[in-house]
Amino acid sequence: MNEFTEANLRNWDNRAELHSTDSTGSYRIAEVLAGGSSLHALEASEIGDIRGKDIVHLQCHIGLDTLSLKHLGAKSVTGLDFSSKAIEAARDFAAQAGTEARFVEASVYDAAETLGATYDMVFVTWGAINWLDDIYRWARVVAALLRPGGRLYLLEGHPQLNQVEASDGAFRVEYGWRTPKDSPLIWDNSQTYTGDERQLTDTRHYEWVHPLGDIVNALIKAGLSIDFLNEHEIVVWRAFPDLVELGGNQFALPDSCPKFPLSFSIGASKPQK
Repeated sequence: MNEFTEANLRNWDNRAELHSTDSTGSYRIAEVLAGGSSLHALEASEIGDIRGKDIVHLQCHIGLDTLSLKHLGAKSVTGLDFSSKAIEAARDFAAQAGTEARFVEASVYDAAETLGATYDMVFVTWGAINWLDDIYRWARVVAALLRPGGRLYLLEGHPQLNQVEASDGAFRVEYGWRTPKDSPLIWDNSQTYTGDERQLTDTRHYEWVHPLGDIVNALIKAGLSIDFLNEHEIVVWRAFPDLVELGGNQFALPDSCPKFPLSFSIGASKPQK
């Protein structure tokens, strides 16, 4: 690991401890443990029919969405994350829910070799690729994990969102549209994004903005076909103070503001041989 990954691992170990004991309702823990789903309306409406599918969830964090995919009819689910604390929590949630799931601790870049399997779907959502320094390497991993005819579902915060800061109702572009690999954005947030008032102890973390063009081209170069690219006016955390909650942990810009995309989704497929 380089210094950026090591810092991010400490930060996510810390977040996993808070999120796995979340009392804000952000992670919908009770719903999942009761056999329900933590997926938001947006991803639930876009993933399509997953019944009978083998699914791998990359950067699965504490595994609640992974278990939700099983509850929604997936044949099998595998979650992978680099945080030992997150994987420990995910396994505990699976046991509490009585849900069969495989959880593996590994870097996403090592997923294909570590898992030793291929899948009908690679599932990646909400705050995943911004933690990765090489989007082309990530896309090659996705392609290696997919069976012929298998598909990727990616849902993320929009790169434009990640360039902007807000103050007094005004939005300013503060960050570049493409972050150099060796010069990531540096953050020291004292609290996590759920609204939990408990303090993080390992605050330093690093992120990268990947333009939509790079993400799409990385997937194409890895041998995948793009099925759709959608941009959305919602995001599932309060990214700015002025966002309006729409219900179901979905937030949007107020009507008084000019709209810009807050998230995007991509469907991509591995061609049949």
